Amino acid sequence: MTAVPGYVPHTDAEVASMLGLLGLQSLDELFAVIPEALRLAAGAPSGDGAGRYLDLPDGLGEPDVVAEMERLAAANVACTGPGVAAGSGLVCFAGGGAYDHEVPEAVRALAGRSEYVTAYTPYQPEVAQGVLQALFEYQTMVARISGVDVANASLYDGASATVEAANLAAAVTGRKGVWASTGVHPHWRATLSTFAAGTGLDVVAAPLRGGVTDWGAPPTGELGAVLVQYPNYLGCLEDLDAARRAADDHGALLIVAFDPVAAGVLRTPGSWGADVVVGEGQPFGTPLSFGGPYLGLFASRLEHVRRLPGRLVGETVDVEGRTAYVSTLRAREQDIRREKASSNVCTNQTLIAVACAIQLAWLGTSGLRELALRCARATRYTRERLVAIEGVEPLADAPTLREFAVRLSVAPTVVVERMLDEGFLAGVVLGNDPAGERDYGKGLLVAATERRTRTEIDAFADSLAKVLR
Repeated sequence: MTAVPGYVPHTDAEVASMLGLLGLQSLDELFAVIPEALRLAAGAPSGDGAGRYLDLPDGLGEPDVVAEMERLAAANVACTGPGVAAGSGLVCFAGGGAYDHEVPEAVRALAGRSEYVTAYTPYQPEVAQGVLQALFEYQTMVARISGVDVANASLYDGASATVEAANLAAAVTGRKGVWASTGVHPHWRATLSTFAAGTGLDVVAAPLRGGVTDWGAPPTGELGAVLVQYPNYLGCLEDLDAARRAADDHGALLIVAFDPVAAGVLRTPGSWGADVVVGEGQPFGTPLSFGGPYLGLFASRLEHVRRLPGRLVGETVDVEGRTAYVSTLRAREQDIRREKASSNVCTNQTLIAVACAIQLAWLGTSGLRELALRCARATRYTRERLVAIEGVEPLADAPTLREFAVRLSVAPTVVVERMLDEGFLAGVVLGNDPAGERDYGKGLLVAATERRTRTEIDAFADSLAKVLR
């Protein structure tokens, strides 16, 4: 039998038993169905170049790994301070789905407790009541800020939540058409289009006019879902009443991708008639973290509860009548009748969802409103300062709340690069929409969270004016 390189948790006897059951003599026979050109060779690369090898650095001993992690942690702390985006050393005015919000020390301390960090999968409710209750509270708060009846225990990120919402709508209506606003985050739409290639969804774009969606030219074919973002990717406030009418005209479900921070001052999507509400939960309890992992918010009306993807925690009582929490509604298509499933997601982002729940509870209703207002005021002041600069003009005329897009006289990629030297992460370059529906020209998306001070905003505007000259 060929030796297996590296760490394998099975003994030679177990491998031999498995091969005997299959009627094989070696592991090479087991993998013979894989073409030779696709297989990796065992051992070190030979001088003649035969075989394919992973180009990996030599392994490190545990003390060396610990030292490297300590070096990275020290570098991260050294360039993090008041008014500085975590881990970047730059004052952050970038948004587009990931934002430089404050994560309170109370949230860090509680979310980092070992009870939450280690107790991940609640398969045994009798030993996971704390985590289950935390997820139940998370679901309750997400349902409240989204304005619909029930929320799941989270998904991977906003993009995957959008995909799952479209799948749910197709399963409910029996129709594959998805009319998606171009104002939905381009990465989310690109992810939806990628999955649609396998699920058979027909994704049709609704264009923007003046920064908001034009629902005036409906696509042909049967629609199962109308998808809109609120506020949209350009930061503009969409008319959800118009989106609801578009859905009703075609007997489709209305899916709203919402900003959970803006929910502090805006009407909930549910109050506008949304059937499914999705979003990105990163602003609550999760730093930018070099791009993830993040948190997918997913909520819907109660009639769709049995099609909710992922996990759902419910409240019940035990045999002694005490309040208890369990994973519920699990005997469904996602687990047992796979060919009829509308989703293959059976897990969730527990730790990040718990951090989100802790921060939402820490904020409370008044705190969430204050957070949204501080972001809105910082964004408005930033916008006023920037559009007063020669060479900067608004990209859209529609009202914005906590993010906005401008068109620059200089290529935005050049501006962002030059602004790095000034100490600023200037924003997200719009350029060509990754999904290909719209060219935003020399566009830059700018966001100002509650962390941005007037001094920082003034310095940002002055630096931008200098760069554009």
